[in-house]
Amino acid sequence: MQDLDACVMDVLARHGRDPTRLLQILIELQDVLGHLSPPCLTRVAEGLSLPRSRVEGVAGFYSFLHAEPVGRYRIHFSDNITDRMLGAPALMETLCRKLWIEPGKVSEDGLVSVTTTSCTGMCDQGPALLVNGRAITRLDHHRVNEIAELVRQSVPLDAWPAAFFMIDDNIRRRDALLGASFEPGSALKAAISQGRADWLEQMRLSNLRGRGGAGFTTAVKWQSCRDAQGKDKVVVCNADEGEPGTFKDRVLLTRFAEQVFEGMTLAAWATGASLGLLYLRGEYRYLTTPLRAVLDKRRQAGLLGKDILGETGFNFDIDIHLGAGAYVCGEETALLESLEGKRGTPRIRPPFPVTVGYLGRPTVVNNVETLAKTTLIALEGGAAFAATGTPQSTGTKLLSVSGDCAFPGIYEYPFGVAIERVLEDCGASDAQMVQVGGASGVTIAGYEFHRRVAFEDVPSAGAFMVFDSSRDAFEIAHNFVDFFAHESCGFCTPCRIGTSLLKGYMDKLAQGFGAKMDLADIEWINRLLRNASHCGLGTTAPNPVVDTLIKFRPAYERRLKSLDFEPAFDLDAALDTARRMTGRDDAGAHLNGEASAREAQR
Repeated sequence: MQDLDACVMDVLARHGRDPTRLLQILIELQDVLGHLSPPCLTRVAEGLSLPRSRVEGVAGFYSFLHAEPVGRYRIHFSDNITDRMLGAPALMETLCRKLWIEPGKVSEDGLVSVTTTSCTGMCDQGPALLVNGRAITRLDHHRVNEIAELVRQSVPLDAWPAAFFMIDDNIRRRDALLGASFEPGSALKAAISQGRADWLEQMRLSNLRGRGGAGFTTAVKWQSCRDAQGKDKVVVCNADEGEPGTFKDRVLLTRFAEQVFEGMTLAAWATGASLGLLYLRGEYRYLTTPLRAVLDKRRQAGLLGKDILGETGFNFDIDIHLGAGAYVCGEETALLESLEGKRGTPRIRPPFPVTVGYLGRPTVVNNVETLAKTTLIALEGGAAFAATGTPQSTGTKLLSVSGDCAFPGIYEYPFGVAIERVLEDCGASDAQMVQVGGASGVTIAGYEFHRRVAFEDVPSAGAFMVFDSSRDAFEIAHNFVDFFAHESCGFCTPCRIGTSLLKGYMDKLAQGFGAKMDLADIEWINRLLRNASHCGLGTTAPNPVVDTLIKFRPAYERRLKSLDFEPAFDLDAALDTARRMTGRDDAGAHLNGEASAREAQR
């Protein structure tokens, strides 16, 4: 117990006993101890002077934190629809069989556990898994056999073949951002020379809109934060890229981190912020070390810290915070709660983050791609940036293309590109449907491929999943519904219950007990979720079901067993074991037979 006390005290000391760093403290303690035991949580609560319920609540909220031992090797297979299409379930079954364990359980010797996670952000090179947080892509049976042998022999992860952990960028088409050369500091020098007011004016002229999906005008957000009362303003980069099918931010943080950090500093110059925070999703934890190296390099070059580039009073620095597996933290207010060391529960708005954000301070929250794009505006001017794309959707957009295509990867196009053009470029010759914007996005059928990716037509946070004619639209929607039911934070009753009900109806249809009444009930749940949910997770959860019901209704109707009502549970079939145990199979041993016998007696 003394070792536990010493470990906890050491970690708390490194984080300055700051309660707002609770999540980071728990992540670090789990790295050292393997799991977060009740005594560990008690000592953390005492050390931070927090209620133990608060600490336990945070530990239980994030899927990558564990209160029970999970083995020396914790393996998560990606359960995203594109990974499933590439055979992830069969590969997971093979690994479990070779390791003699059941999915979701720890091996008897405590060595390993195997389970699933919603999406690893490796959809362009799946099937993929995480082992102790490190991604392994392009799985096949040969690689799974190798992994099983390495685990059985207890080979340390650092001694595994380096080729296992190679992650490709797969940049397929470059445009203004991905194709430009960039000198660190150049955009910042240009913006400083313009002055804060003129720099904000260039942002206004650019009409840059947020690339995380919501599409809010960036200049308006920055101006509101700048005008808000309070001097200690904050810039937050939202790198919690949890939407299934999206991986563009992973590539930007890998190859274009200078532009991302420079964009955060440009936001600080416009708003007067002194603190920057990058919230990095737990699945991208492997990027932490190289990203910190880039930050150190920028500090040495005078691009971060005090009096940046000799500008007196321009003080700004950036820290990295890790997430721990919670899709809802992609919502900006849930992300702020997580940054403050709390459960990632979305806040009630107003007030908005630009006035009351991180620790009550005025805060700008922008997506990774949004911030990187601001460097183009600083260097070329707002009008030049707005000349590309459409009037309502200026500039270019990065698309994460995956699924049934020859060339999955990152494609950059001017806004307004037709979906059929993207399909042609990525080698999707037999596309039946495209899911644009991830699970919460829009399902596009073949007759709509002329539509364009733009805020005024088909908006997208970046996901572009292709499905050919061999795919079942119902199964695709079923996977997305499972995802939302799993990822609901549980804060509001409409989402907590509604996503569970929606999953129940989809399960019932999948098991062959569907009735026409169920389709009407699904449409009712859709209205409930859209009108009563607390945040965007609940309001968008029905999207894939509603879209596929309209555009691919036969995929649902062929699963109907009755036009009226069909129970999801067959009680007579459930009694079969009892009948076999008693050796009875007469009419009286069956529900229908028993009812008929009573009717005859009358």
